[in-house]
Amino acid sequence: MPPSPPRIAPAWLLAIALATAGPVVAQAPPAQGAEATGDAEAVAAGPRTGDAWVDAQLADIDRYAARHRRALADELVRYRDTPRAFADELLGREDWSAGEAYFACALAQVVGRPCRAVVAARDRDRDRPWAELAEELGAAPGSAPYRRLKEGIAASYRRWARPLALDAELRRAIPEDARPPTP
Repeated sequence: MPPSPPRIAPAWLLAIALATAGPVVAQAPPAQGAEATGDAEAVAAGPRTGDAWVDAQLADIDRYAARHRRALADELVRYRDTPRAFADELLGREDWSAGEAYFACALAQVVGRPCRAVVAARDRDRDRPWAELAEELGAAPGSAPYRRLKEGIAASYRRWARPLALDAELRRAIPEDARPPTP
């Protein structure tokens, strides 16, 4: 009788399969509301806040909220002075992304208005860039209120223990011990 072939342990089989399968690329989930509205052009245009760093973080907040919607709602309630019912309503709207909801409430906070008022102003003209609305409310990109808004984004990331690459302005403004983890 011929000798039987050597047996390969299941762990080795898995390792061989993974090594020969080629790279696997993770795909980020679409921005909340992107599929529901079907408005791919608006989603591709981004939030247009007047600050590329903020635009990138709002897109990341969309990805974060896809898995941690409750944590984002808690953030809006605890740190952005948004009533719980309104935070839940806003995050449940198909025509608003989670990043835009965050931005609206953060903008409202730095200009001393209720989030509901900023949302109502945005709803009146959804095609207008956020930068124009922010300027109208006294928080134009580059202004002191806008810098506070950006610092607030970094503080949120720190609370979430979510990695964040700070821009040059924030690296100067935020002490090392108060920064979120870096990617």
